[in-house]
Formats: sequence, structure tokens, C-alpha cells
Amino acid sequence: MRIGPENLNKIFSALDRQLGVYGGAPINLVVCGGTALAALGLVSRTTKDVDVLAQAEETEEGIKVLKIDEFPRWLKEAAETVGRDFGLPEDWLNLGPASQLESGLPNGFEKRLVKKRYGKYLTVYFIGRTDQIFFKLYAAVDRNDYHVQDLFTLKPAEKEMEAAAKWVLTQDVSEGFYLALKDFLERYGYGDIAKGI
Repeated sequence: MRIGPENLNKIFSALDRQLGVYGGAPINLVVCGGTALAALGLVSRTTKDVDVLAQAEETEEGIKVLKIDEFPRWLKEAAETVGRDFGLPEDWLNLGPASQLESGLPNGFEKRLVKKRYGKYLTVYFIGRTDQIFFKLYAAVDRNDYHVQDLFTLKPAEKEMEAAAKWVLTQDVSEGFYLALKDFLERYGYGDIAKGI
């Protein structure tokens, strides 16, 4: 089974119930990728997994995004049960993008997170549209796949694309990436931005 707008709530609610079964504690996960796009109705497509970027902690100053090195045992066990019940791939809940925290997040990232509670234990913070544009541009530059489609389905304005281009250059400072980014922008009608970076 793939994860999409029609079954996403069921899957996360089931995960919340299983967290109780396996003796879990309340946990706040920051989720990006296709699941976040579907959850917020930004792009209507399915995905095979849930990309967990980090953990969120609510403080008096606002939300803090914290790195997760490894899921707690009770979360892994709960996810295994849900995966089996819904016929999902083995690593359907994964920390694939977690290293992004080390290379840095866009300014104001935490303020744009969209919070959704799925029961007693599980709260998910989905990354907002602006940050999807940033991440999708980074992923799309040297590929011709669903990342490119997702990026343009988000209909980025010129200003958003410019901000995203400047941010992705802080993520990969190599000459090869710089040239690939310029080429990508020119190819998709953002020649002025390509000249300015």
C-alpha cells in the first residue's frame, strides 16, 4: 500500500494507538517530503514512506527542532506493527532526511510548521509550503523526477524561487552544484535568478 491523502490519517491514528500498546511516551515528529505535501493538500499524490526530519519540542519561545539519531524502541515496534497491518514497506517510517539538520534549515522554518495531533501520543509537525519549495529545489537540481513535478505543482513565485536558490547554495557549495543550479533555473524560465546568484 502507498500513503496518500485518503489513508494518511488512518495510518497516523493507528501509529498513535500502537505507541500506547508498546508503552511509548508522547512524541512530536517533524515530517517532510510527499507525506507532508499530501497532509497539507499541497500536492495530490501518494508516497511509499514517511520522511522524519527531526523531533519538535514546544518551549515558551516557540518550537525547537531537535535531531533524532535513532527512533526509540517503542516507536520502532509500533511502526513495525502498523506497517504490517497496512502492508507498508519495512522502513515506511524513517530518518532519511535527518542529516539536513546539520547542514541547516531555512530561516523561520519552525514558525511555518503545521501541527496536527493524532491522539494521545503522536503529534506531527508538517513542514510548510515555503520550506517544501526550498527542499524540493535542492532535490530537483540534478534530477528529472517527481521532485521537479512537486516543485512546480507548488507554483513558486519568482521571489520564493530566488530565496530558495540562495538557500540551496548554502547546502552545497561545490562548483558543480552551482553550475547545475544555474542550468536548472535557466531551463525552467528563471533566467534572471540564474544571473543574480
